[in-house]
Amino acid sequence: MILHNSHSPVYRTPVGPVPAGGRITLRFLNDEGDAVTLRTWDGTEHRYPMERMNSGLFEATLTVPSVPMLFWYDFIVSTPNGELRYGNASDELGGEGAELFGAPRSYQITVYDPAYRTPDYLRHGIVYQIFPDRFARGPAAPSQERARRIAQAHPEATFHAEWNEPPTLDTDPENGDNRALDFFGGTLAGIAEHLDELKALGVTILYLNPVVRARTNHRYDTGDYETVDPILGDTADFEALAAEARKRGMRLLCDGVFSHTGADSRYFNRYGRYPEVGAYQSRSSRYYPWYRFTDFPDRYNAWWGFYTLPALEKDNPGYRRYLLEPETGVLPLWMRRGACGWRLDVADELPVNLLQAMRKAVKDTDPQGTLLGEVWEDASNKVAYGQPRSYCLGDTLDSVMNYPLRRAVIDFFTGAATARDLARLILHQREVYPPPFLYSLMNLLGSHDRVRALNAFAGYDRPGPAQMPRADAQAVRLTPSQMIVSKERYLQALHLLCALPGTPAVYYGDELGMQGMADPWNRAPMDWENGDTAFRSRVAALLRHRLRHPVLQTGYLDVEAPDDDTLVIRRYTVNGLDAFGDPLSEGDARVVITRQMRLRA
Repeated sequence: MILHNSHSPVYRTPVGPVPAGGRITLRFLNDEGDAVTLRTWDGTEHRYPMERMNSGLFEATLTVPSVPMLFWYDFIVSTPNGELRYGNASDELGGEGAELFGAPRSYQITVYDPAYRTPDYLRHGIVYQIFPDRFARGPAAPSQERARRIAQAHPEATFHAEWNEPPTLDTDPENGDNRALDFFGGTLAGIAEHLDELKALGVTILYLNPVVRARTNHRYDTGDYETVDPILGDTADFEALAAEARKRGMRLLCDGVFSHTGADSRYFNRYGRYPEVGAYQSRSSRYYPWYRFTDFPDRYNAWWGFYTLPALEKDNPGYRRYLLEPETGVLPLWMRRGACGWRLDVADELPVNLLQAMRKAVKDTDPQGTLLGEVWEDASNKVAYGQPRSYCLGDTLDSVMNYPLRRAVIDFFTGAATARDLARLILHQREVYPPPFLYSLMNLLGSHDRVRALNAFAGYDRPGPAQMPRADAQAVRLTPSQMIVSKERYLQALHLLCALPGTPAVYYGDELGMQGMADPWNRAPMDWENGDTAFRSRVAALLRHRLRHPVLQTGYLDVEAPDDDTLVIRRYTVNGLDAFGDPLSEGDARVVITRQMRLRA
């Protein structure tokens, strides 16, 4: 028998990432031959004969590189039938490997900066995501002056008269995208009105989709990075919301869109709605170097080909200064206004050296500032634009939105995967993500970019339903029996997130049982009148239970799957210390998650 299991301390100590210059011990079981050679790769190949221990185990201890990087290893095994290679499993999630007569996939060791620190409040907190236009209108109608500014900023907008109307599907004939020009009039003051309810839910971090002036209701087409969209209010409203949140122990996390702007923006100004000359209007515009034109002015590099979203030249010095300057830069500006930091839209489309500069700008403004990225795949080892990138070495992001976990959790509860599959993903993340990164993950079930969580737990997040035409998706309504099943699955899934390292996240309205397919149906107004308040109470109980138990926040993690339907999570201390070496007097916690649940009628 030959075996190496990177998820087990019997074969790898430590099982997770290693600080630069640290030591790791690797073991290999081989009761079929006489020799095992450890092969490593850090840009150069090295080979180490492994020492034979008892019971057929071979062992080697080595020092990892002194600089942060991804470090790789596999094994060369001598057997009576000849030499073979042994490496990572085909899914590259670690654990028990596979033997090949040829070059195998290598195991990964994440070598990270020993000085890597992330904000304490991430590992201890609860995130609540708000789509600002759809949360609450607030206590008062706009003043005459604000109404004038709204009309000037949004000449194409339509406004829903009733809060409980469905969103409008308005397809752009040129690119097939939803134009998103219908507004319900949610405001920052409206969010502030509900802070006490959010506090009671257990929320500690409010993640707001973009609040800056833009043409659309989602505001990912930035019009002015420095200005609050007048529909939402003004700078004073943002600062007041941040101050009121702080009084309740909550923070605001801004959403930053820095890979592109809107065509309707002060920088590009395709439609001439801003007073300053934009890049589309003249080559002499100070913003012209921020964009790349192939045939001025109508042909230009655009984000994923959407003409409404001209892509920015992220290496342009002027653009970088605009974002990063300590006194005037966009990132420090909003932090001084009260934000705790930034969630970066499509972070993996930003150059690594820009992310490094953003990290410095955020941490220089506030050492406890957050830089969280949208990265949909394994953030320790992703190839983007032909370049391998790691976002968890300590020089770029604090952490990421954990979309791989979301996918695995939904697959488990809908029967597309087993508990063992889910356990493998969780253990893989423990293996490749350094503790500061792992314990700061934003663990989510719903977001503005996916069908509502209840729809996902009813099977509507698979390729077939996900590719349903938007007009048809509007008619999808869960049956009463589907709602019962989906709600119980959601609660079990949230229970799981509350038992894992990272920050559990709730998308606005999911706690009230809101349903909806993909954009725009997953962005309906908050159902304040008809939401399931009993369901919200059960959600709150899970979130507040986590807040009361520090071992669920920073304890060590073990996961096992005794059968296909059951996952067992253990959180524990070692010698009275948590995963960060801090004292923790609370006892161990054992959480059992099952998909064979009793359903409440």
